[in-house]
Amino acid sequence: PYKVRDFKISDVATFDLNDSFRDANKPFFKSVTFKGGTDPEAAARAVFQTGDIDYAWNLQVEPTTLRTLAQNSQTAALLTVFGSSVERLDLNFSNPDASLGDKRAEPDTKHPFLADKSVRRALAMATNRDAIAQKIYGDGLFGKATCNVLAAPDAISSPNTKGFDVCKFDVDAANAELDRAGWTKGADGIRAKGTVKLKVLFQTNVNARRELTQALLKKDWESIGFQVDLRSEPFTTFFSNTSPGGADRFWADVQTYADGGDPDPTAYLTSGWTSGQMAARANSWLLGNRARYSNKDFDALVVRLFSESDPAKRADIARQANDVLIQDVAVIPLVQRAAVTSGVAKSLKGVDPSPWDSEMYNVADWTK
Repeated sequence: PYKVRDFKISDVATFDLNDSFRDANKPFFKSVTFKGGTDPEAAARAVFQTGDIDYAWNLQVEPTTLRTLAQNSQTAALLTVFGSSVERLDLNFSNPDASLGDKRAEPDTKHPFLADKSVRRALAMATNRDAIAQKIYGDGLFGKATCNVLAAPDAISSPNTKGFDVCKFDVDAANAELDRAGWTKGADGIRAKGTVKLKVLFQTNVNARRELTQALLKKDWESIGFQVDLRSEPFTTFFSNTSPGGADRFWADVQTYADGGDPDPTAYLTSGWTSGQMAARANSWLLGNRARYSNKDFDALVVRLFSESDPAKRADIARQANDVLIQDVAVIPLVQRAAVTSGVAKSLKGVDPSPWDSEMYNVADWTK
């Protein structure tokens, strides 16, 4: 709808109305100006306090400050839209012991303690996702607690997980789970069974929110008898198949990052957790099942998604697949992230952001 008049890197881009736009009655502005190079809090004040701008996106501002600015604003409103991106914990089903050499974390190895479902259940029950959402993600500004890996769209988001015991923060239940499974605390406070101790290497990329999440989880997990060592990798090496400390190789016990799928979750479920998609040395760790999870029931549900065409039935199958992953503790979802956290002038009409596209996708419809 608009064409570039001027573009200055890291500064300003100016667009003029496109006279050749397909709809003769749109767009509604003669020009649109994008201003960059401003820190998020300054952008928030410009839209909420002074009204100097009409739209400010990606407002990664300290939650209390942002909420106060929005609540006291006479000029703009805060707009938050949630998408499919979920901060989650991957649990390694293979053995990441370096002594295994080329067999390290290969799909045909078994994790010394995470292969025990009781241990995975205990970790899940000692995971306080509500505290993570409130303390780290602004209690709904940047993310909200979820126990679904399929968090959006609503049609595929399972209501069942609200009743799952592994989705409830309950330290007493976590301790009882480990007691029943024969994992007992030693003099050092670390649980063990035979010669195997519950020592967890927990990795993520260098990121303030994820490192705060690590610290919070470490405290709760150690309270039930785990030893938790934390590691953070630079972004470029963590999200890489070439680094020993990367998410793709997953040479640790637990890792956290965010991921999400399209409105149709078939490809996301297939890549992330089906038996045929395990990351391994033979495929240069390029496949998406980093945890090397394998479950025939889950695989069968995904196969059904490839042949079912009825939307309602497809949504039901997707919810079932989600529930299998959660009940088997193949993954521990934490927070559904906000795809949009923006300030919008009250005088600006037609803004209707989607988590599946650019916030500007319908800029031709914007009016004042």
